[in-house]
Amino acid sequence: MASGLDSFVNHTVSIITSDGRNFIGTLKGYDQTINIILDESHERVYSTTTGVEQVMLGLHIIRGDNVAIIGQIDEEVDNRLNLTNIKAEPLNPVVH
Repeated sequence: MASGLDSFVNHTVSIITSDGRNFIGTLKGYDQTINIILDESHERVYSTTTGVEQVMLGLHIIRGDNVAIIGQIDEEVDNRLNLTNIKAEPLNPVVH
């Protein structure tokens, strides 16, 4: 998995953690255990009653053992989203 992340460095990524949280930011680095360093990051908090809340975090580190999935964001498409109108159930934690 680590070698596949090379193409994501310095690009905007979305990371979903095993506890159901969604972080968006610029991937600045990672190590062999997939500890992730995000810059200019924020967390998107989903709700069924209000739009998506974006909690600004700045420089943020995510432990590799908490990473469930990493994907690159198409910034052009992401910028067109009106997050205040999107309502969704929050993700449940991954149960092993």
